[in-house]
Amino acid sequence: MADVIATRALTKHYGRVHALDGLDLTVDEGTVHGFLGPNGAGKSTTIRILLGLARATGGSATVFGRDPWRDAVDLHRRIAYVPGDVSLWPNISGGEAIDLLSRLRGGGRDAGYRAERARLSDAFQFDPRKKGRAYSKGNRQKVALIAAFAVPADLYILDEPTSGLDPLMEVVFRDEIARVAAAGATVLLSSHILSEVEVLCDRVSIIRQGRIVESGTLADMRHLTRTEVSFAATSRATTDAASALPGAEDVTLDRDRVRLTLASDRVTAALPQLATLGVEGLRIAPPSLEELFLRHYGDAPAQATGR
Repeated sequence: MADVIATRALTKHYGRVHALDGLDLTVDEGTVHGFLGPNGAGKSTTIRILLGLARATGGSATVFGRDPWRDAVDLHRRIAYVPGDVSLWPNISGGEAIDLLSRLRGGGRDAGYRAERARLSDAFQFDPRKKGRAYSKGNRQKVALIAAFAVPADLYILDEPTSGLDPLMEVVFRDEIARVAAAGATVLLSSHILSEVEVLCDRVSIIRQGRIVESGTLADMRHLTRTEVSFAATSRATTDAASALPGAEDVTLDRDRVRLTLASDRVTAALPQLATLGVEGLRIAPPSLEELFLRHYGDAPAQATGR
């Protein structure tokens, strides 16, 4: 599987501020790749470099094997980009803005495009006749999303794309991501909405202070973390019995339920021992993406220095 995006030891300095400090990121062809980190971690700086809007201080970055700084014009014909804060021309309509953005990528002229634009406008409940100055933040976001999805792209770079959308429109967005992914496109999705990433993404990279601190499939990442196990407390299924399980940690009694954590690769081996205790109401919960994220940010969420 080819690398659509590859960065190696990528750095970007703004004076004394190191927005990126040795970023290694790989996005495989045909995958939906989540790119996670709070404001200031370096996500937007990375995206600007990948789009050829900023020049790296050091290291390397390639998109489709080409340098985005030198080959931005050619690469942008294959890329659809949606920023997290969309600005529109105040005196042209939303439909005209969509057409203009689509034509910049070589589309927006045939009947197939017009049908697709109409379908997306209906799905996103968007009125294309209003002037840009009349749109709310959510509707400005819809202009960029419709323009991105109306013309097929090989790579979608989405930087907080659902900012300002209501939950119903987020569902429409997820459907469109599933559609383009099924068609073979690659997606780099930067998002604060962890549940969205958890549903959509094949792989996830977590960035902290300009570096990737964890990357892989959610299954791989969960395998390296601890799984929460709980069951109803009985005369046999006690905290002492739970503590005797190999690898058991954080054993507590909470409202008549025994809770503990196990390394994810030890859960299967523990099941026969739990069965001998006659446990009732057994629940096994793999770590959520939120828990994986908080492993890296829960102690100091405001220490990031990039953008």
